[in-house]
Amino acid sequence: MRQALTAIVLMAIAAPALAQMTPVGQWHSIDDKTGEAKALIRIVDNAGALSGRIEKTLRKDAKPTCTECQDERKDKPIAGLEILRGGKQVEGKELWEGGKILDPENGKEYRASLTPIEGGKKLEVRGYLGPFWRTQTWQRVE
Repeated sequence: MRQALTAIVLMAIAAPALAQMTPVGQWHSIDDKTGEAKALIRIVDNAGALSGRIEKTLRKDAKPTCTECQDERKDKPIAGLEILRGGKQVEGKELWEGGKILDPENGKEYRASLTPIEGGKKLEVRGYLGPFWRTQTWQRVE
């Protein structure tokens, strides 16, 4: 009986930590050049594929609309803009690939990979263009 109770307590403690090893949640996107928080992003899981939207911009000099976007997001408000599309978990790994991420500052869309790190407290977001890439480390808000 005591062993069963111990196992239940350990599972209850471990479950929240395991649940956080996912990109799903709310994040501060951090500028890889300045180290400052740029936006509040919410990532959700839609039937196994990720989707991420800017909930709020945090920079005072941020543009109100995506003037540089080249698709249906052109001239749409930055708040509410979907910047992450697709991306599925690689089987057996804490890595999500196959999606696209938009940089609303330049309107370019990149292949994306997302990897939770530091127990899910941070998210390594990498955008690829051909053989080149750029990585940002986002911080979990919730």
